[in-house]
Amino acid sequence: MSKRKDHLKALFGGGPLPGEASSQRADAEPRPAPAEPAPETKSATPPRSASGAVKAMGLSLDTMSREIDEARAIKESLAKGERVVEIAPDLIDPSPVRDRLSGEETGNEDFEALVESMRDNGQQVPVLVRPHPEKPERYQVAYGHRRVRAAARLNQPVMAVVRRLADEELVLAQGKENSERRNLSFIERAFFAQALIRYGFDRSVAQRALSVHKADITRLLAVAGAVPGRIAAAIGPAPKAGRERWMALAELLKREAAEVIADDEITSEGFRQLSTDQRFNRVFERVSRRQAARTERQTPRQIADGKGRVLAHLRTGRRPKLEFDEAAWPGLADYIAERLPELAGRFEKERNVKK
Repeated sequence: MSKRKDHLKALFGGGPLPGEASSQRADAEPRPAPAEPAPETKSATPPRSASGAVKAMGLSLDTMSREIDEARAIKESLAKGERVVEIAPDLIDPSPVRDRLSGEETGNEDFEALVESMRDNGQQVPVLVRPHPEKPERYQVAYGHRRVRAAARLNQPVMAVVRRLADEELVLAQGKENSERRNLSFIERAFFAQALIRYGFDRSVAQRALSVHKADITRLLAVAGAVPGRIAAAIGPAPKAGRERWMALAELLKREAAEVIADDEITSEGFRQLSTDQRFNRVFERVSRRQAARTERQTPRQIADGKGRVLAHLRTGRRPKLEFDEAAWPGLADYIAERLPELAGRFEKERNVKK
């Protein structure tokens, strides 16, 4: 284990990783008892944690959790008798079924942190690859795509476990890692499900790869079918958007006009500089405003007389309509129609006066 791992174990009181039996050397020095806290004084002002320190603490805890998982993964691989080998990153191809919306890593804080961690501590957990089924001496990733890209940036070999996997075994391993280590966002799960189906897997395999029920697969495929791939890719994973808002956007994008508006937004200046969640909000707000305006135009406006009796309903839009209730006001529509030329003349005169 690396010094970093030893340090992590020391931080947790020297205890074993979860699920492992504890062990301690007989000649280990006894750990000194913690010092008694100094008595507080009334005049002392309690220190206030800066937001940066709180964020750093959160990142450190996340890193510790990941590294414990990584240590366990290494141990499991070794227990199966598998060897960890070094492979040049340019010999490794991605999985044939894509599970991430974007391969763009520039500006991604998580990826940059991974690169720095691998630069300082090396690759802590191997990726899982299989021999490429069509290209000799090449490999395909089951999981660990980000580690492969990080190794490529650092120009260092990839530590990998090579396992012969059938297509179904590969995508199940890929889905298992996504559910256990870095969850896919809702829209990524939707497009992963769609990619699995298009590759030729049936829905039962997609369910197992994503660990979801039959109804969930139906919902995911419906959203992936309604949101054009170019729009989803431009927005990115948008993890904070959640299922309900992605489903709402999918419903809005079923209309051609809404899709045109979304295309205009994703190609607008500065859109790519926003975070993925901000990009989702921009598209959702523009499409929603358009739908709200359309709904407002479709809602008829009541026209009533001085006593509050409804005379007609007016539907606005490019082709306004005035609708009369013949049962309530028999003959009123004909009366208005006969006098329409006169009303049009008065309207034109009043408009010219205003000019």
